[in-house]
Amino acid sequence: MAGMAAPRDPWLGWHWGEARALGRAVKLLQRLEEQCRDPRLVMGPPSLRNLLPRTAQLLREVARARREAGGDSEGPGGAGDFLAIYLANLEVKGRKVAELLPSRGKKDANEEVFREGSRFRRQLAKLALIFSHMHAELSALFPGGKYCGHLYQLTKGSAHTFWRERCGVRCVLPWAEFQCLLCSCHPVEPGPIMQALRSTLDLTCSGHVSVFEFDIFTRLFQPWPTLLRNWQLLAVNHPGYMAFLTYDEVQTRLQACRDKPGSYIFRPSCTRLGQWAIGYVSSDGSILQTIPLNKPLFQVLLKGQKDGIYLYPDGKSHNPDLTELCQTEPHQRIEVSEHSDSQTCPFCRSQIKGHEAVSIWQAQERSVEVGTTAEDSRDSSHREAAQWELEPVTPSAPRLPPEDPSPRRPQDKGRLTVATLTLPRLRAPLPLPKMASVLWEVTARPQAREGATESS
Repeated sequence: MAGMAAPRDPWLGWHWGEARALGRAVKLLQRLEEQCRDPRLVMGPPSLRNLLPRTAQLLREVARARREAGGDSEGPGGAGDFLAIYLANLEVKGRKVAELLPSRGKKDANEEVFREGSRFRRQLAKLALIFSHMHAELSALFPGGKYCGHLYQLTKGSAHTFWRERCGVRCVLPWAEFQCLLCSCHPVEPGPIMQALRSTLDLTCSGHVSVFEFDIFTRLFQPWPTLLRNWQLLAVNHPGYMAFLTYDEVQTRLQACRDKPGSYIFRPSCTRLGQWAIGYVSSDGSILQTIPLNKPLFQVLLKGQKDGIYLYPDGKSHNPDLTELCQTEPHQRIEVSEHSDSQTCPFCRSQIKGHEAVSIWQAQERSVEVGTTAEDSRDSSHREAAQWELEPVTPSAPRLPPEDPSPRRPQDKGRLTVATLTLPRLRAPLPLPKMASVLWEVTARPQAREGATESS
C-alpha cells in the first residue's frame, strides 16, 4: 500500500484535514516546549514554559471532543472556521518563537535572547503575550474541549446585544466584515486610526475578531455609548498606555521614574483579561502595580490624579484631561417582577447557577446605618477604594456564626445541617417594599472597590 489517502467525501475530507491540523499543532507545541527548557528563558507571567503544555493539552481535548461529536462545523463562523483560523495562526506564531529560541542540541544559540531588555527578548515577551491570549480564547470558546462559541455571553449587555444582532451565532469574523459592522454603530475614519483599532482589538494578531476578543475590548473601554471615544483618549492619545507589556516590563520601565513619585503607566492585564493593570511610583519611590475592579479606567485615573497618585504618564509632565468622558449617564429604572423559584435573576435575568444558605448577624464593632443615601454610599465606596489601593491588605479569618445550642437527635447524625437565617435588627422606621412589584433604581456602573494587587 502506498499509504493512507484522504477520503473522497468532501465532508469527511474536511474533518480529516482538521484532525491532522490539530495533531500538527500539538507536535509543534511539544517541540517548542523542549526548546524552552533553558533556565535562562524563565520569564514572568505570561510564561511560555507554562503556556505551551497547557495549550497542547487543551488542543488534545478539542480533538477528542470533535471526534466524538462527528466534527460538526457549527455553520459559517462556527467551530470549524474558528479552528482553521486558530491553527493557522498558531503555526505562524510558533515558527516565530522557534526562530528566537535556541535549537535543540546546538550551541550556536543567539545570546541576545537571554539578555533582559534586548530586542530579541522583547519579541519573545510579545509572542508569550499572544500565546497567553490564544490560550485564554481557546479556553473560553472550547471549555473542556467542547465548543460553546455560539452560546458565549459577553460581559456588557450592550456589547452582547450588538454582537448577537449583527453577527448571530458566529464566534469569529474577518476583520473587514467586523469593521463595517462596528462602524454602523461607532463610526471610525479609515486610515491610521482604523489600523490602531485593529491592533487593539485583534489580541491574537490573526486578522480576525472573535466574540471573546470583542468581549475583552468592550470591558476595557467601557461604557458602551462612548466606547471608541474612550479607546481613542485612553489608548491612542494617552502617553501612559502600554500595549503588549508584561508585569516585569512595567517594573523595568518605571525604574527610570523612581525619583519622580506619581509617574504611572497602564496596560491590559495579562493575568486578568478584560481588566487594567496600573503601575506607578509611590511617594517613597516604590514601584507598585494594581488592578482596579469593575470601574471604567478614566474614572480611576481621574481619582488617582486628584489624590496625587497618577500625575505623570510615563514620567511626562503633561497629564491628559479625561473629564470629557465623565458625562453623567441617566439612571436606569428597572421593574422587577414578583420573586419566585425561577432559575433566573429577577434583576439581570442571568441564570442562577447555585444557592447557598448563609447566616447574617450584626457586627459588634460598629453599628449598622441603613438610612444612608445613594450619594453617601458612593462617597464611602470611593474612600474605601483609595484605602485598598494605598494600604496593604492584612488577611483575616471571618468570624464564625454562634454555635447552635439545640441538641441533636441520634437520627440527625450524618445529615447536613443548615443554620437558621438570622436577620440583623433594623432601626425603625424602615419602609419595606412589597414583593409583588418592586422598583429598583440603579446606576449604569456599579461601585466597586479598586486596587486588587496583581501578584503574578
